[in-house]
Amino acid sequence: MALRVLLSPDKFKGTLTAQEAAQAMARGWRSARPADQLELVPISDGGDGFGEIISNLLDAKIQTARTVDAAHRPCETSWWWHPASKTAILESARVVGLAQLPPGKYHPFELDTEGLGTVLLAAAEKGALQCLVGIGGSATNDAGFGLARALGWQFFSKRDEKIVRWTELRTLAQVRPPERLRFFESLIVAVDVQNPLVGPTGCTRVYGPQKGLRPDEFDFAERCLEQLAAILSKELHIDYARQPGTGAAGGLGFGLSSFAGAQLQPGFAICARYAGLVDRLKNADLVLTGEGSLDHSTMMGKGVGELGELCKRARLPCIGLAGVVPDPEQAKRLFTATYALTPDLTSGQEAMSRPAHWLEKLAAKAAGAFTA
Repeated sequence: MALRVLLSPDKFKGTLTAQEAAQAMARGWRSARPADQLELVPISDGGDGFGEIISNLLDAKIQTARTVDAAHRPCETSWWWHPASKTAILESARVVGLAQLPPGKYHPFELDTEGLGTVLLAAAEKGALQCLVGIGGSATNDAGFGLARALGWQFFSKRDEKIVRWTELRTLAQVRPPERLRFFESLIVAVDVQNPLVGPTGCTRVYGPQKGLRPDEFDFAERCLEQLAAILSKELHIDYARQPGTGAAGGLGFGLSSFAGAQLQPGFAICARYAGLVDRLKNADLVLTGEGSLDHSTMMGKGVGELGELCKRARLPCIGLAGVVPDPEQAKRLFTATYALTPDLTSGQEAMSRPAHWLEKLAAKAAGAFTA
């Protein structure tokens, strides 16, 4: 019997975009079950690829802006514009993302989010009333300090000296806001994690190591962010440091909330809303999803895990494909079945060198094994 299959993967980080992953899965599934009806709806939880996926759903047009990357190197970046609704769509990973920098060349103490602030200003100048920003995949740990400076905020030490680097924030004594505090009627930020700004589960200790922070640097970085949060709370009654999601993207969630009036929302929920995913699930017999690793973070709110939860509640079979599945037994809590490229199908090196080829073969294997 032919099935209606919804293919909704996220990116396979570092190898395939969500769209490329969906296409590879579709080729593989069709080779084993050619009669099935396939619908491709790639998803994002706010990280790399968020802008492209949302802009495709809205049929928004690509724009360019001159700015700087996280290391302040001049660059040109893309964002998207939907004129009918006056909506701008930004993806911070394209501006201050870790993937934009040479591996290992820059330390987080040298990086900030000023470039993203410049693109926000470009969107406002275009006339945007609404703005969507996906903030996963950043290289920074500055709590949006650089972005704030781009928007006109000023920071001063106890000696009344202007602070221009986030690593000087431990001496912060005064924050001066700009004349204009809001640039959009609605600024929605898609976050892919629910961590607070500081503390044991804050951005520095949980995600800092991925960006190059060493354990002996955690306390220093934390003091800088804690001082920023304390002065904002004391002087301006801005107090977001412990709210879920403010630790996303090295504290960029906190910065956009504090300095631009943003509202934080789970990135998957935003994507699901624009894609009409709930209605699409009602018309599907099976869902095929996946990402680079179906691991603990998948089960803790990442997009693919959230999709698995939706399917579970709807009693809809959901198959997860991944590069690796570290704990298949844990994955069974959300997925009807899981399949991994390595070590079952090929080596890690081969999977990274020809990801689309091997993902196609993995989808074919899953299709051949599926029984309705």
